[in-house]
Amino acid sequence: MSKHVFNKEEIKFLEGPQSRLKEFIFTMQVVWEFIKGFRVLHFVGPCITVFGSARFKEGHPHYESARELSGKIAKHGFTIMTGGGPGIMEAANRGAVEVGGKSVGCNIKLPFEQDPNPYLQKFTNIRFFFVRKVLLLKYSYGLVAMPGGFGTLDELFEVLTLIQTSMVKRYPVVIFGKEYHQRLLEYIEDMKKNGTISPEDTDLYIVTDDIDEAVDFIISNTIVPFGLKPKKRTKWLGE
Repeated sequence: MSKHVFNKEEIKFLEGPQSRLKEFIFTMQVVWEFIKGFRVLHFVGPCITVFGSARFKEGHPHYESARELSGKIAKHGFTIMTGGGPGIMEAANRGAVEVGGKSVGCNIKLPFEQDPNPYLQKFTNIRFFFVRKVLLLKYSYGLVAMPGGFGTLDELFEVLTLIQTSMVKRYPVVIFGKEYHQRLLEYIEDMKKNGTISPEDTDLYIVTDDIDEAVDFIISNTIVPFGLKPKKRTKWLGE
């Protein structure tokens, strides 16, 4: 099957004005996707969202880094949230489960790459990318961007834009993997030199290869600033 297969309803909607009835139906579909996501994710607790490629397999250094990093974050009481698929997403959810933490996913329906991974304790299947991104951000107190592709960069820069423009409260963003992201970081420096971003915009995130540094940065910029307090763990239905 060709990889260039997309959600037909979304494509048709983006072609331009449709009949009022079709646009109303599409709007109701979007509303239902949000409601469905809210129902599944409402009680998951404070999350740290981990983004990354679906294409790295178990044993790959990026997979294992995501697994270890997520496990250490989960030990502090955070739920690990991902896009719900394989690769880095699986590694992150797996890392949480292996230390007794919580693991949730917001999976996108695609004809390739995106079956829910087996380490999800709760997940919702979403039809539209923009709905999925809102849900991943809504329940998150921090973001880790592991090595990834277009989707990972899309999610990373949307979050940075929202923080930059004060549309959301500032929270910690970790870009993990200095060598992998080197050329991207050079491009960001070029933007700063050309005045298309402000000098302080590069303070919105840290770049590191050190798992403990990443965890410390997340913890120091979430628990105190957001007023998070530990409480007795409640079991989800089915545990």
